[in-house]
This record gives sequence, structure tokens and C-alpha cells, in this order.
Amino acid sequence: MVTERLIDACIRRDRLAEEELYRALHPLMMSICTRYERNRQDAAARMNEGFLKVLLNLKKRRPEVPFEPWARRILINTVIDGFRKERERKAMETMDLPVEADAGSEVNEYLRHMEAEAFADLLKQVPEMSRNVFNLFAIDGFSHAEIAAMLGISAGTSKWHVSNARQLLQQAIARLAGTRTPVKAVLP
Repeated sequence: MVTERLIDACIRRDRLAEEELYRALHPLMMSICTRYERNRQDAAARMNEGFLKVLLNLKKRRPEVPFEPWARRILINTVIDGFRKERERKAMETMDLPVEADAGSEVNEYLRHMEAEAFADLLKQVPEMSRNVFNLFAIDGFSHAEIAAMLGISAGTSKWHVSNARQLLQQAIARLAGTRTPVKAVLP
């Protein structure tokens, strides 16, 4: 558990306190990073970069701001900053999936039983930009306007990426559920 006493010790650069903070935040930080990075090593690198930013900015945190949401926001911003830097270098990935008619209840039933880890694996198949926008919108709760500002895109482009990710995920879930038609699954 992260206490104000632990945070104060980290501000004083107490190495044992920093290690304790790292261990306390590791599950939260890693879960965020693995949603955005396909490769576990890249996720760990982003996590470490974000943790360093948390440590370096502890003095700037206002005491009335809850620590975990504050640290989470820094980590998400770190992931987004890294994505922005690499976006120019990477070519957009595409998934060529045929669009067919509606599947319906079979797929929704499959989705209800699908574990979070399996869904995360499906999400890794979505092109990087659409996956990141989907994560920011559906999982982290950012608005399209906020996402647009973070990524330097328009709100309409943000909406398109969420729609694209949903469609690709629905089609992938339909394939896993054994149907030949795309899904109208309830996705965030």
C-alpha cells in the first residue's frame, strides 16, 4: 500500500522506499503498459520509464490528489508520448478481414465467457493506432477530445479508430465463437 510516509521517503531519495513503491505500483503499471504494447519487454520498458517519471515528479504532486490516479495518469502519458515518438517510424498495420452479416447472440455469449487475458490477446491484433485509441477511450475513459489533443489527431479520427477497433475485435471474436458472420458484441 502506498502511504504518504512512503511517498515522503521517496522524495528524500530513500532507495528502499523507492523499491517498496515500485513493488506496490508494479501490478497497476504493468497492466496499463501491456494494454498498449504488444511485446512484454516493450511494456516493461515503458513501465520503467513511467515509474522514473513518477519518482522525479513526486515533489510536484499536490497532497490532495490521490496518489494512484496521479501515477496512472503519468504512466498513460508516458505510453502515449512513446507512441507519438515512434508513430512516424512505424508503418500503419492493417488487418484485412471480410465484412459479413450480423452474428448476434452466439458471439455475445462467447464474449461473456472470454477471459480478460484472451481479450487482451485479441486486442494485440488490432492496428497500433486503433488499439491505442480504443484503450484510451474504452478502458481508460478519456473523451475523444482528450485523445485528439494527446495524439495530435482530430476527435473524428479518434472516433473512427474506436469504431475500427470495435469492428476488428467483433470479427475476431466471431471467428473464435465459431460463427462466420461479424459480431454485434457489446464492446465498450
